Amino acid sequence: MFDPQSILVQGADLANIGDPVPRDWKHRNACLECSLHQLSPYIGKLQAGIARELVTRFSTRGDLVLDPFAGSGTVPLEAVLHDRNVFASDLSPYARVLTVGKIRAPQCLFQALDEFEVAFDESKRLPEPDLRSVPQWVRSFFHPKTLKETINFSIVCRRTQREFLLACLLGVLHHQRPGFLSFPSSHLVPYLRDKKFPRDHFSELYTYRALRPRLVAKLERTFRRLSEEPRGRLLDFQERSIKQAQFPKRIDAIITSPPYMNALDYGRDNRLRLWFIDPQTDWQRQEKPTARRTAFVEAIRALATVAETRLKQSGYCVLVVGEETRRKGTKHPSQEVMKVFVEAARSLKLADVFTDQIPDVRRSRRECHGVRSEHILIFKKSK
Repeated sequence: MFDPQSILVQGADLANIGDPVPRDWKHRNACLECSLHQLSPYIGKLQAGIARELVTRFSTRGDLVLDPFAGSGTVPLEAVLHDRNVFASDLSPYARVLTVGKIRAPQCLFQALDEFEVAFDESKRLPEPDLRSVPQWVRSFFHPKTLKETINFSIVCRRTQREFLLACLLGVLHHQRPGFLSFPSSHLVPYLRDKKFPRDHFSELYTYRALRPRLVAKLERTFRRLSEEPRGRLLDFQERSIKQAQFPKRIDAIITSPPYMNALDYGRDNRLRLWFIDPQTDWQRQEKPTARRTAFVEAIRALATVAETRLKQSGYCVLVVGEETRRKGTKHPSQEVMKVFVEAARSLKLADVFTDQIPDVRRSRRECHGVRSEHILIFKKSK
């Protein structure tokens, strides 16, 4: 019989431990999940089906759920959809826009369209931006007229705190399809695809792309599957690292997916969207909390301290930890997590472990410097 505590005692290799994630946890068909989960892409985001199962299994209605590494807002959204209150934080401005935008979205398509028209009219009244002040690498993605419209609309969204509309804009910012705003480019990490789609053969892909019809179509897609209304609330979102955030004194459950240890560069991967969120942001100089093993361990130690001091008795701390695969071998951040919890969260015991194999399209890079599997570590605070 599988004994979670034996992992801590024996220091076993994590490659083949734990039970596989049950099939019905995954719900891989995206057509079954709330369409707000698809508001804008985010590399490494947790599957909505798994987040839903973790929220409903390890918390109860009315609980306060903490997600200190909110990322794309998957856990917070599932929590409020299932009558939990949420406190979330993340260092990334993109994570803030996505999480707040999803949870505080308009209640219906008609309301969303009304809010959009107001914001779009405001953007048309703004002075035309001087593109000479825009970095060349940003200008290279857009037709000048499209870029001017996009910049002004993003300004209005930022000034009026319309995170939902800003998230929708970021969701259609770049792709090779005509329904998006940029020249042909990749959807997740922004790279121009002008070699695959040369201008002299695909001239129609390099013409002006109007913002209004594309955002209206985005709003219509977003509201196709909103069968559930949020019954919980987002109490707060803090755009801070876990070491700087101020958390509630009492937390009923912690459910989170820490950033991958030295596997993803969230600033580089989201650089174009980050520029429209804040043109003053230098993505190359953004803090990279998990770029080194020591930084990853420090972040997990801060999490363990929160769990030890603020999690209620018999409460659960659930961590979805990506395992790192490299050419020279596989590293196991899960082992680092468990070592830290033994030292800094002694009242929490490892209750169970699940393993999920991840397809390349969801988590990994082509050069295989990515994540091939994840372990779901379930800690329970003893009475």
